Amino acid sequence: MKTVLSIITINYNNLGGLMTTVSSVKNQTWQGFEYIVIDGGSSDGSKEYLESQTQFLDIWVSEKDSGIYNAMNKGIKLAKGEYLLFLNSGDHLFNEKVLEQNFDKLKQKDLICFNLQMVRNGFSKIAASPASLCFSDIYTSSLPHPATFIKKELFSTVGLYDEGLRIVSDWKFFLLALFKFNCSYLKIDETIATFYLDGISSVEDYSEERKLVMKEYFDRFIFDYEDFIENRKFVNTNRFAMLKEMEKTTFGKKLGSLFLRSYVILFSKKKLNDVLNSKNI
Repeated sequence: MKTVLSIITINYNNLGGLMTTVSSVKNQTWQGFEYIVIDGGSSDGSKEYLESQTQFLDIWVSEKDSGIYNAMNKGIKLAKGEYLLFLNSGDHLFNEKVLEQNFDKLKQKDLICFNLQMVRNGFSKIAASPASLCFSDIYTSSLPHPATFIKKELFSTVGLYDEGLRIVSDWKFFLLALFKFNCSYLKIDETIATFYLDGISSVEDYSEERKLVMKEYFDRFIFDYEDFIENRKFVNTNRFAMLKEMEKTTFGKKLGSLFLRSYVILFSKKKLNDVLNSKNI
């Protein structure tokens, strides 16, 4: 029988986080998945803990690796599931029934993205990606990795995670999958996992690595695109003041109406709703 899902956890010297993650997977009411844990040769008791969980883990290894993405690539190579979910040490599934309620949605699409609960200093919010992605969504952000199911065969198309990058290799993978290889994408408006904002990508500046990736793959239009982004920021920041000034004359009112129509075309229907619902206009 074909395995629908492989859950992959990577860990290095984070025994408490590892126990939280394994427990959340272990307690799922639906158990039709494969569970793989890749430990980087921890010295804090993680290996001994994994040894105590062998009856539950399908595959686990504890050996030195060269970093986060090397460990994730090990998990990909070992996985037998049609879809992969990376739930790294310290993060956990949203509740005990979340896989039971959603595993039947793992069909056809290359990337299936759910919502992610993000927690920092005891405060939480739900991060939700757009139902339809455009380049700027990934250029300025990314898909929530612990809440995105990736079809394994997509790694054969796009390639494994770039181990030469320290922080943004998962972002690079999503960027290329969506906008170079035109992979399919589905958004599900359900929260699947909880992520704690204390990891490496949460505290380090990743802008330089992103610039290197963009220059390598999209260099021919990146200058124009950055100019577009800056212009959009300016319009978003100043649109109400601009419209207010336009309303002072009849011609300005007409120009303001044209401005609104142009704004809709350039910056999406959602932005139009923001403008029309604002009390400033």
